[in-house]
Amino acid sequence: MTTWHMSLPFSKHMGSTLKAASYLLALTIVISLTGCGSGALTRSSGGKYYKDDGPPADYRDNHIIADAVPKVEPKSRGGNPKSYVVFGKRYHVMDSSKGYVDRGIASWYGKKFHGRRTSNGEIYDMYAMTAAHKTLPIPTYVEVRNIKTGKKIIVRVNDRGPFHEGRIIDLSYAAAQKLGTSGKGTGLVEVRAIDPLAWKKPGQTQQPTRTADTSGDANPDAKIYLQLGAFSSRDNAQRLLVKTTGHAISGAFIKNGVNQNGEPVYRVRVGPLATIDLADNMITRLLDASFSEFHVVIE
Repeated sequence: MTTWHMSLPFSKHMGSTLKAASYLLALTIVISLTGCGSGALTRSSGGKYYKDDGPPADYRDNHIIADAVPKVEPKSRGGNPKSYVVFGKRYHVMDSSKGYVDRGIASWYGKKFHGRRTSNGEIYDMYAMTAAHKTLPIPTYVEVRNIKTGKKIIVRVNDRGPFHEGRIIDLSYAAAQKLGTSGKGTGLVEVRAIDPLAWKKPGQTQQPTRTADTSGDANPDAKIYLQLGAFSSRDNAQRLLVKTTGHAISGAFIKNGVNQNGEPVYRVRVGPLATIDLADNMITRLLDASFSEFHVVIE
């Protein structure tokens, strides 16, 4: 039986998103992974790094570290259960990373977990170009783009996390520093899975065909929205909007649009939220009001 040492890093700004009275006490959970493996995790607040996590004491210029090089690898024997549970929420591991593209908030983890085992049994190295993801197969190579600057890196996913609501990927310390998100602790990113068979090294004449046209350009004015639901019926969207009003959730609205088949879709969103701190505060309010099915949208 394998024990999964699953990283649960939080950004140094996460304290503003949690209720101090609730989370100053240790919160212990059991991580259920197909019946094998468990771990105890705690949260704390106060605007600091998770427990004694943070950057290393000695400075290294991680900007010169080479990106991970995509290559064909089999799925790890450890780290790929069909599903697992953290903080009472079940996550389903994807069968394949093909076509995966997502946007959201990235965080990073460092010295607290340096030298510990990752979810697939490897040793976490905060100076390596790696990352943690909740549902991508392990290992998966992904391109991570800083939406505000356009900077891109390639990392290898070999761990599970982050389990803070609103985060889609946890970068190693070196990867976050290279991407330009280590200083603030978090950043707006686009994550795109790489097909190693189609990937070409930089400088070669042909690059892999992208599955969407959302990469490349910097967007320093990118805004954050929290999408609570999407409906084919405007009446259903209106009912959810009224529910937000009843819980004093400000900034909620219905965005009209169409789906891939040209059919109408009505999205209930909250925003725009100008900063990640504001988004974290709103996430806390939504969770307190029992809105649990929402996701981050970056536009």
